[in-house]
Amino acid sequence: MSKAKGKMKKWMQGLFASSLALAVAACSGGGQEQKPAESNTGGQGGGQPATEQPAAQPAPSNEPQKLVIYTGRDKNIFEVVLPKFNEKYPNIEVETLEMGAQQILERVRAEKANPQADFWWGGTQSALSTAANEGLLEAYKPTFADQIPDLYKDKEYRWIGEMLLPEVIMYNKDALKKEEAPQDWDELLDPKYKDKIVIRNVLPSGTMRTIYSAMIFRQGADTPEKGYDWLLKLDANTKEYTQDPTNLYLKLDRQEGVISLWNLQDVLLQGLKNNHPYDFIYPKSGAPILVDGIAIVKNAPNTEAAKNFMEFLMSPEIASQLAKERFQFPARSDISKDELPDFMQSLELKPLDIDWDVMAEKEKEWMQHWDENIKGKGKK
Repeated sequence: MSKAKGKMKKWMQGLFASSLALAVAACSGGGQEQKPAESNTGGQGGGQPATEQPAAQPAPSNEPQKLVIYTGRDKNIFEVVLPKFNEKYPNIEVETLEMGAQQILERVRAEKANPQADFWWGGTQSALSTAANEGLLEAYKPTFADQIPDLYKDKEYRWIGEMLLPEVIMYNKDALKKEEAPQDWDELLDPKYKDKIVIRNVLPSGTMRTIYSAMIFRQGADTPEKGYDWLLKLDANTKEYTQDPTNLYLKLDRQEGVISLWNLQDVLLQGLKNNHPYDFIYPKSGAPILVDGIAIVKNAPNTEAAKNFMEFLMSPEIASQLAKERFQFPARSDISKDELPDFMQSLELKPLDIDWDVMAEKEKEWMQHWDENIKGKGKK
């Protein structure tokens, strides 16, 4: 095991078991209104790295501004954050375009010569790291930077972790009792679950790409054939791949499928807030725990507005509200556990043993192989 990998495993195993003051928290740290900071530019391919001291928070301006956000987040999150942001910054007109994390990466990449977005809200560590290494993200050290553990941010501050997303097994509790649902990943391959599994289309989804890549990694990154065989068996039990999350929820509600793989936050949101009959199994062997992050697009048309939004989104007030109302596991280390919901204080997040650098390097290759050689082939 690499030194970095061992550190991650050791840290994550203690997560939420005692205090959450180690390095789990999210969305925090605004700071006081100050003079505008000079833009930090840098990253791979040129420019200077971010300064050692956090940049001063951009001062509010009365001049009309626009902010274009590419986001993989759910409308349930928008309705908490955006109205409050608009109250503080009534002069900033916010436009959101919703798409999967991989789709955001591809779009930002295609628009590199003429960026159309200012802010990327909701991206996997893999997608954001890829974007950073391709020179697509602005290096900006925010005021709350020191409250984000090193594991959850780019060392040049081209992206920052907002929250943690454990990936779990989701099921329709009207159709299955908890003990009848798969209790671990390998149980998904049991023939008794044939045609009971529905999966959100994998390639456009950062969540699904991470889960599927993790399933390959756990079989051995050096021998992906074993992971491919595992996914072929899962494909044999999969009834359908849905176009998007909305259709996934529709299929589960109708019991056209009763089991899926999804992130814990959305399972809780849909089950507890939106009255869907969903519950989850936290896999016994552990779960891939995504770092879901944010970033400012390089050479964005409205960089100052993007900085203001980053500072606001990551404030402690918004972090604790999203934890309580939207079940968001924060990535900040300074949120008091008293500001978090009871279940979050007691839930022990057991991570799968994953080398995220290897995952980021191999994901595109692995997912292309899945799409071309495995998807839809398991039943043949």
